[in-house]
Amino acid sequence: MRITEFIDPRGIKLQTKVSDQNEAIDQLIALHESAENLIDVSGFKKAILDREAKGSTAIGNGIAVPHGKSASVKKAGLVAITCPDGVDYKALDGKPSNLLFMIAAPENGADTHLEVLSKLMGMLMDGAFCKKLVEAKSVDEFLKLIDSKETEKDAQSGAAKSEASSKAGKKIVAVTACPTGIAHTFMAAEALELKAKELGITFRVEKDGSGGAKDPLTSKEIEEADAVIVACDKNIDMSQFDGKKVVLASTKDAIHTPEKLFEKAETASVYHHTGAVVKKSDDANESVGRKLYKHLMNGVSHMLPFVIGGGILIAIAFLLDDYSIDPSSFGTNTPVAAWFKTIGGAAFGFMLPILAGFIAMSIADRPGLAVGFVGGYLASTGATFANPGGDIPSAFLGALVAGFVSGYLVLWLEKICNKLPQSLEGIKPVLIYPLAGITMVGLVMCAINPIVGALNNWISGVLTGMSSGSIIALGILLGAMMATDMGGPLNKAAYVFGTAALAQQNETGWMIMAAVMVGGMVPPIAIALATLIFPKKFTVAERKAGPVNFIMGFCFITEGAIPYAAADPFRVIPSLMVGSGVAGALSMAFKCTLMAPHGGIFVFPVVGNWALYLVALAAGSIVSCILLGVLKKTVED
Repeated sequence: MRITEFIDPRGIKLQTKVSDQNEAIDQLIALHESAENLIDVSGFKKAILDREAKGSTAIGNGIAVPHGKSASVKKAGLVAITCPDGVDYKALDGKPSNLLFMIAAPENGADTHLEVLSKLMGMLMDGAFCKKLVEAKSVDEFLKLIDSKETEKDAQSGAAKSEASSKAGKKIVAVTACPTGIAHTFMAAEALELKAKELGITFRVEKDGSGGAKDPLTSKEIEEADAVIVACDKNIDMSQFDGKKVVLASTKDAIHTPEKLFEKAETASVYHHTGAVVKKSDDANESVGRKLYKHLMNGVSHMLPFVIGGGILIAIAFLLDDYSIDPSSFGTNTPVAAWFKTIGGAAFGFMLPILAGFIAMSIADRPGLAVGFVGGYLASTGATFANPGGDIPSAFLGALVAGFVSGYLVLWLEKICNKLPQSLEGIKPVLIYPLAGITMVGLVMCAINPIVGALNNWISGVLTGMSSGSIIALGILLGAMMATDMGGPLNKAAYVFGTAALAQQNETGWMIMAAVMVGGMVPPIAIALATLIFPKKFTVAERKAGPVNFIMGFCFITEGAIPYAAADPFRVIPSLMVGSGVAGALSMAFKCTLMAPHGGIFVFPVVGNWALYLVALAAGSIVSCILLGVLKKTVED
């Protein structure tokens, strides 16, 4: 989009007299109102003043660019006033501002305006051009000056790229970012690019705007760079620059003294990141499988704290409870235990929505989050067309489906909505995407969950038929089912079958429950062992979280293994199924019994043949651990 298409002529006021900063803000806001860019004037003014409170938006050289993102903005827009006599806008250079632009951006709107602003901010670095704008006598002249300059800049940009590619001098990369990701981000980038061209430096800059990174740096560019300039007024991911010479600065440093930053790059010290190093990759060169894996890991990494925090609280509940009060309610018999169990259960309740939501967000950015979150929730409740309130959950496998479906649904919606009029840009992310996306993912999940229900009923029938046959074969099947989807339909079918068997009040029923619980305890314990014995098979984050799974496994919280299974399902799940199957078979062979429906090691005092039960648990865990070490690929840290 051309800049002149973005500025409404009603939003331009020339040759004005302004007494102070407050009057300048009021005049600019009035122009936005005249251009019909606002819903609520007072709300937008608050956003502008809040931004000014963080530091003046006057960038010096007679230019000020106040800006704000707010729900009070109907559509993104740009207005301008010229004040030949100048106004004190608290610029860092102490000079009055005589050319003022104000940017209005919807709080959750599209980021079309950022490309426009990127061009404008670069153009304003030319003092002669700014002088012509201030001296313009008519709105038409003002707009023609901008249009002509933009054409010139586009031509220069193409020539600069060609020239830069032929240079073999210093290679420097940079990142610019300001709190709102609007004006200073792009002006800092433009100043650095101009100075790099003047110095003959091969240069690339990533602009971290409000709509995400624009022109993101690739891992190869960072690796080949002699130094990195980080001109940011907010926190960014620094792990990608581990081992590189880094210059830390503000956007104002980049705007006003870019040459000093390039000088510092010569003698900058090497940056060493103290946290986990996340290597940046080049999306354009990635395989489809690698991209899907990245989306998946985004969901898993955000889900992990809910699994760990909730799991440990539930384990504490079992530790503090009194099993003898009511075995069927173990974990909530005492008030203290019930408190921990409830809080831990609340954390667990967010697990699947978070998984699906952040997978979708990785695919479609912020518009995908709400759609994925709802899809994950519907997977956890088991919503169907007949019973929207919930029937049979599809659990974490359903949440995986919900996450990917939601993300690509939103991308499809964005593609379709590109054909809509420009005036609707502001309502796409706040109305069209969430409304249409949530509706469609609801239809998808309500279609999937009944299939899961039918599968569950069929499995229950098969298990009931097997209970009168080979008890060891049944133990293998029950144990493997507990490790297949860890909270999903197969796991729940096995667990429900085990608890139903308790009602028989006979040895066979108690043996079935024992096989079910040991099969569910193996996955987290095997994961914890594997992260210690085969550390190179897991990421840094997975290794750190690994030992916590000992607690979850001993407390019969199978869900502790979900992040690891979700990250590498085709290797992890079969490994866990085999070990859990072995544990279930041994439990049956040793005729171990269990009269409680839950509890892990806290109910071992009521386990029949508990010593051999421990043998079954250890054997299954070791088998799965070895298989994980053999099947999983080595991870590059």
